[in-house]
Amino acid sequence: MFKQPHLFPFALSLMLLSTSSATGEATEKSRIPNRQEVSAEYKWHLEDLYTSDEDWQADYNKVKAMLPMVAEYKGKLDLSGENLFSCLQLRDEITMITGKLYPFARMHQDENTKDNKYQALTGKAQSLNIEVNAAISFIEPEIVAIPVEKLEKMKLQENGLHIYNFYLANLMQQKHHVLSPKEEALLSRAGELATTPATVFNVLANAEVRFPNIQDEKGQEVPLSEGRYNTYLRSSDRRIRQEAFVGILGSYHQYRNTLAATLNGHVKQHVFFAQAHNYNSAQEAALAPNHIPVEVYDNLIKTVNENLAPLHRYVALKRKALGVKDIHMYDLYAPMVKDVEIQLSYSEALDLVRKALAPLGEDYIENFNKGISAHWIDVYENQGKRSGAYSWGVYGVHPFVFLNYNGQYSDASTLAHEMGHALHSFYSAKHQPYPTSDYVIFTAETASTTNEILLIDYMLKKTTDKKEKIFLLNQYLENIRTTLYRQTMFAEFEKEIHEKSEKGETLTADVMEEIYHDLNVKYFGPDMIVDKEIDIEWARIPHFYRNFYVYQYSTGYSAATAFAKQLQTEGKPAQERYSNNFLKAGGSDTPIHILRKAGVDMSTPQPIEITLAKFNALLDELEALLAEG
Repeated sequence: MFKQPHLFPFALSLMLLSTSSATGEATEKSRIPNRQEVSAEYKWHLEDLYTSDEDWQADYNKVKAMLPMVAEYKGKLDLSGENLFSCLQLRDEITMITGKLYPFARMHQDENTKDNKYQALTGKAQSLNIEVNAAISFIEPEIVAIPVEKLEKMKLQENGLHIYNFYLANLMQQKHHVLSPKEEALLSRAGELATTPATVFNVLANAEVRFPNIQDEKGQEVPLSEGRYNTYLRSSDRRIRQEAFVGILGSYHQYRNTLAATLNGHVKQHVFFAQAHNYNSAQEAALAPNHIPVEVYDNLIKTVNENLAPLHRYVALKRKALGVKDIHMYDLYAPMVKDVEIQLSYSEALDLVRKALAPLGEDYIENFNKGISAHWIDVYENQGKRSGAYSWGVYGVHPFVFLNYNGQYSDASTLAHEMGHALHSFYSAKHQPYPTSDYVIFTAETASTTNEILLIDYMLKKTTDKKEKIFLLNQYLENIRTTLYRQTMFAEFEKEIHEKSEKGETLTADVMEEIYHDLNVKYFGPDMIVDKEIDIEWARIPHFYRNFYVYQYSTGYSAATAFAKQLQTEGKPAQERYSNNFLKAGGSDTPIHILRKAGVDMSTPQPIEITLAKFNALLDELEALLAEG
């Protein structure tokens, strides 16, 4: 249950971005600059973590020296409240330091992936994290073994334990699902074997599967890859979309039986561990650590299934807008309007985002500006810099944001998104003690997506250009389609295959392809030609190797839509609820309770219905604009 906060960043906009300016506001397409050529104005200040590599090494040595001190508490946590408190404090001190060591090395490595020095430092920090996890692994089993009455007395004896109240309550609620130390040790060792299916999938998908070349718009042969697939699917050239679609999925189809056996093995280990820990299902076991009722997951699927008509209508509208007789799966991502490009310099994007986020209040904008002036952000691409974008919260310092800004509207949206994560981390760290500062994945997407929604709503209100409005409406609808509808379809697939496994059925390629095909027919409706290639798409989704994970994208987007609506319509009361009860709450309560206190009840269908109603309203607006000709 315990995890070291933010050892890995929220990497949420992992797009391959084209070349961009790093030396100023003008976009330079001809050359990617070296890191040294990037103006200091556009670089983050990693020296806020450590002023030198020598300081980093000193903290590394400090952690190594502290690890034997942890072992002194082994078998003694139940002796007194003071013992328990001292051990938890020592653990937290260690993990706060490792929570700085790894990001410093990794973010330096991301600045230039060819830098061997920081590659080595990152590996060193990773190894230290493994040592730390091994050293503290006895703590939670020992706490769970303490009788509830005795633990309550220990808390009364030691006032300092009050900051661990939620953490300890969480642990004790898992008591029924914790086995004897010997059994837990055995299952822990089996857990190492259980990672094999995911490892096999990663090797197959990233190293073994070979994709064909396709022809680009000029008729030249270009390599097809997972990294380029989304770009090709968004091409205005239908031939390119189809070739990419057939090429990618056809390549996975060659390994269909191996990939089915791999996913079957992964599902079986979920079922095994759930049953071993006395859960009713693998689904319940996956949701239990964050106290998410199974009904929340099932209500999402039920509510979306009851509202598939708008998606069917969208498919029909896209077919008409694209001017095709039949719409195929490879047409889904095609743009409805061509030759629309919203260009924004970085300073223009900052100004735009500030205005769009005004509903969040003056304090939020003030801290947004603080992040810019205090160099939280690494803005532009440089040679060797990794692609994509992320936010990384570091307790006791401040968040960091990694961008590859390229002057497009999507880059401004990414800026708003990642600063949403950053400010969520900032407020949580400022208002919560370390043990409750780390928010969970169920709420992690909400703050960032709320910012994205406020931005696109603001853009739609201010634009007077018809083609630009169509572009934005299509983008908005695609956001909801790909996040709410598509991720819910994934969640339904995941639920079905686990239920079949729990009934003792073997998940063959034929079984999984049939389930996936039928889901696509149901979700996309009568206008869609459900091409046979789509049946194997499940085989390329890495999230299926993260137990019941994908539904959180749908719930996070729905919560964000509900929050954005409240912020836009209620003003100050919504601002205060959102800030005080959500942004500042960190992980001080269960995610369902945190969201409910802030004004969004994810235990009901309402936030999902609000999002689906938004989809309908946007669809009405887009239909009307397209009908004008």
